[in-house]
Amino acid sequence: MTLQRLWVDKIASSTRNVVTRRDIRVTDQIIAAEGYVIAGRIHGEKNVYNQLEDPHGRMVTLHHGDIIVGVLGPRNALHGYSGIVPESVTVGQKLQLLNLGGVIGICTSQNPDVGRPFDVEVLGAVLVFPDFEDRSGVHATIRMNAIDCGDDAGTPDVPVVYVAGTCMSSGKTSAACQLIRQLATRGLAVGGCKLTGVSLRRDTLQMLDYGAKLAVSFTDAGVVTTTGATAVRVARGLVSHLGASGAQVIVAELGDGILGEYGVQDILRDRELASRASAMVMCANDPVGAWGAVQVMRNEFGLKIDVFSGPTTDNNVGVRYVREQLGLEAINARTNGPQLGEFIASRLNGRLKKVVA
Repeated sequence: MTLQRLWVDKIASSTRNVVTRRDIRVTDQIIAAEGYVIAGRIHGEKNVYNQLEDPHGRMVTLHHGDIIVGVLGPRNALHGYSGIVPESVTVGQKLQLLNLGGVIGICTSQNPDVGRPFDVEVLGAVLVFPDFEDRSGVHATIRMNAIDCGDDAGTPDVPVVYVAGTCMSSGKTSAACQLIRQLATRGLAVGGCKLTGVSLRRDTLQMLDYGAKLAVSFTDAGVVTTTGATAVRVARGLVSHLGASGAQVIVAELGDGILGEYGVQDILRDRELASRASAMVMCANDPVGAWGAVQVMRNEFGLKIDVFSGPTTDNNVGVRYVREQLGLEAINARTNGPQLGEFIASRLNGRLKKVVA
């Protein structure tokens, strides 16, 4: 095993479970598996999708030659890059930067709106030294210091408001943050969480900005990208963690759409998670998406939508369609946040009395 000392220019937010400094040690023996932390050199310059989110949530611009620390992982995004973790990774191999959070893998598909991804020349696997005076080091992985998603028995029965969407970029985070704000102003300790998606800290930081007492995501549980194999376990664990940490109500965003590859369907089918739901907010981009969401939620998952938000409620055309044709409430989170908060609070009243008492 060959060790090398590197000075890093930028560190990705996806590594935040691991204590990583800019002065790092890397090895040429690389474990090619999701969650392992590697160092690499950026190749090329870009004018779009050219930034990296650091562990503090700040977006930093990447340049040719920058040495970064990121995490091996897959991505299956409609409005971005898709990619996989290769079977083996060697020093000098060129992988690609798959998202703003620093997920690295082989790009298998790209959206024309974001252009080609940055190439990342692999420099080595990052080592950490958790044992005092032990200089041998261990391979860094974001499973270190992660939230335990094991046994959740005995978790307080905290009501959960789920915020789902028909697709990426359908207004889910805006709706979730407005709900957090409105519930927090009512004196409630609100826990925010993002249950599915690919590593990026931006959404949970926004939840904190809007008044969440605590906000966590699947990355805090040691997962780079959720799938059907991990989503339910992680969702249960995060909900339990927030309940045990004092949240009186939880606003849970389901990243991606209700039909996708991040495990949203598995969460919606899980009876235990469904039993915690006090309200279901659905964000849709247009009336067709709203109609389809009603069909999918009812026929595939046996669940009822309480209210629509997102772009389909941006003006009276969509609002009128949802109310008159679908028979459901439609409230735009950006323009009518207090009204949306009041509507959801009315759905929570019975369970909140039990929690607050």
